[in-house]
Amino acid sequence: MRRNRSFIGPVVLACMVASAGAVSAQGQQGRPIGKVTTRGDLIILELDEGVIIPPNLFDLEGRTLRFTPDGAGYRVENMALEWDADFGSQLEGGQVELRGFTFPFSGQSWSAFSVGQTGTINFLAPQPPSGPAGRGGRGGRGGRGGLSVGRFDELREGARTLINTTPGIAVFLKPRVNGPRYAKELADRVVVTWDLSDPVGGIFDFTWTRNTNRFQAVLRRDGSIDLSYADIAIEDAIVGLYPTVNAGVARPLAAVPDAPDPTVAPHLDLVNITASVIDGLFLDVAFETRGPLLAEGDARLEEVRYRVHFDVDAPFASTADTTDADVTWSVRGSGAGGRGGRGGGPYRYIAAGPEGAPELNVSGNRITLRAMVPEALRRASQIAVFADVTTPGTAAPGVTDRPATTIETVAPRTVTPAGIVDPEVDLSNVNRTQSFPLVYESFHYASLPRTSDMACSVITALGDRFDFFAWYSDFRIDNQEAGTPSTGPRGGNVSGTGTGSGRTQAYCSNGRLQWMNVQPVYIGSNQGQERSPDGRITGYNLGMSQIGHELGHRWTASASATVSGETFPLGPTHWQRGLHVPAAFPYRRQYEASAMGGGVWKENGDGTFTQLDDDFFVPATGYSNLDLYLMGLLRPEEVPDFFMLRNLARAGEDADGNPIYRGDKVVITIQDVIAANGPRLPAFDQAQKEFNTGIVAVVMPGATPSPELIERANGLRAGWIDYWTTITGGRAVMLSSPTAPIVPRSR
Repeated sequence: MRRNRSFIGPVVLACMVASAGAVSAQGQQGRPIGKVTTRGDLIILELDEGVIIPPNLFDLEGRTLRFTPDGAGYRVENMALEWDADFGSQLEGGQVELRGFTFPFSGQSWSAFSVGQTGTINFLAPQPPSGPAGRGGRGGRGGRGGLSVGRFDELREGARTLINTTPGIAVFLKPRVNGPRYAKELADRVVVTWDLSDPVGGIFDFTWTRNTNRFQAVLRRDGSIDLSYADIAIEDAIVGLYPTVNAGVARPLAAVPDAPDPTVAPHLDLVNITASVIDGLFLDVAFETRGPLLAEGDARLEEVRYRVHFDVDAPFASTADTTDADVTWSVRGSGAGGRGGRGGGPYRYIAAGPEGAPELNVSGNRITLRAMVPEALRRASQIAVFADVTTPGTAAPGVTDRPATTIETVAPRTVTPAGIVDPEVDLSNVNRTQSFPLVYESFHYASLPRTSDMACSVITALGDRFDFFAWYSDFRIDNQEAGTPSTGPRGGNVSGTGTGSGRTQAYCSNGRLQWMNVQPVYIGSNQGQERSPDGRITGYNLGMSQIGHELGHRWTASASATVSGETFPLGPTHWQRGLHVPAAFPYRRQYEASAMGGGVWKENGDGTFTQLDDDFFVPATGYSNLDLYLMGLLRPEEVPDFFMLRNLARAGEDADGNPIYRGDKVVITIQDVIAANGPRLPAFDQAQKEFNTGIVAVVMPGATPSPELIERANGLRAGWIDYWTTITGGRAVMLSSPTAPIVPRSR
């Protein structure tokens, strides 16, 4: 039975579990951030003022922005719309070759450029090293592929990560859009036009039907640039110019000396902190110690952390009180290497900051950090700079983090910042006499509340009675997908699933809370609606696909198997495509692969296998026998043997259009899974069989939930209970109640 894909959009099974890097803030201790009430079995969370950054929606429709070269930068003018209705030829690919002139940009003259599908123009000739300024920022994107932001990046932050990646123009940078592009060259200019739409009809999409977004760029021989916006339905995008800025011109910001302290070890005794602004955009901070720093590879690195703090709110503290800090950059030792680590050995220096890891250099008695000037510092009239050295806090299982011990402090010094350029401007109200080395504006929806804060809000108000949370809202957040990753501490003290447990206390739970969606799902998106306009999706099927898959990650799909002495992963994160894991209790269709990935494979007897269902979880599907065992809902002896197909190679398709593959079949038993992961504990007879999901409607400060939010959240809540009963074969009960009993769970 072939799955009809006409209503689900492109099939991309990418990891939807929040990694430590993707949602790094979620592991921090949460706090209540709103008022919690109930309406029947629905929970309402009204956010407090100031806990999220409000939206900044696109306001340039019917306008033209003119960027005029001015020395090493550009002046910007907002004008009435100038629009060329003759688009020229539709581009087959993205490359445009100029024949009559070259275009000056980013210190070079270009005879070609690439027109990006997502509203960009990129100059992709080989680039020299980025120079003294580095690329700065958090997780910079671009490079040879052109200006782009990451899948889960907020546009508000993503705009700054484009600096010093690929020289280019964000005409209307909006991930996931699609549609035709056009170009024509005239004697003194080239005109590029886009006619794009949001993606439509899929689980990660916000609309069922195409919308219209027409915008245009004019690049002139003299280097001036016009960006024009005729018809715009989309309200979030990045707009601006991103030439490479790497002159390396430094301007001192602060020097904070400290007297030597012979009672402190030389590598821990700070004698000077200096800060400089590079090219107006980047911040350099250097720690100098009295003696040489520990070499990487030294196990004592785990015992130290160097921090520099910036306070922008007067009155400034006279002592190094970190509670006053608005921005903190830190360097610590780690035995695990990881992101930000450098060089030779298992013990490394790791840099961290609120907007991502600064670039790090360690040499002699000097640690240097570099990143873009943090947002909080860009508009500050005064800044207090101070520093400390601490031993990091340690934690034991089931015990809240122990506080860090301060070894050394450097008292605050207040400075008046100079030379800082804020490249993000209000393009609808720009000062055309000012010149910018680069300039942009990020149009975005509201920022994402921290998941741990939302969980703490509900648990503090209603008690520790929830195993799961699913969040819904009637406002959009700054995310390019209507879907959500998932995260959580995996409470309940379950082992033998291939996953570990985290600190439930960070979510204000005393051991019960297990898993949750990361972000509120916008109720106006496709998955927030009961049915599609054509009636092909009914019963909140896309919503069930999301919640069933994401909350299923509490137990799956990270297990391995040991077969004939070889241990190999069955995932990770999602079951591998070649894993035969049919749904034990299908939700709606005859053939359903596990909601957690894998496939349904029919062996043909000639060395080939027909794929009856694939590893995508849309439309909603059930859990496999393997999933149910890992969830504690099947005894080991109830799990039939299954198999993995390795070395898959396409071999055709059957009469119904189902793909046929060749592959090497490896039979797997549940004992093979137990051999790799240990037995599932608690075992079936003691395993939890009743669960409670808090369905939470999140609203803006001072707002009340819309009727659509109440109706659809309640519909999703009822659908989730029914879906759970069906796909677990009635072996477990799912509640969704703010008054369910508080049952203590072991950590």
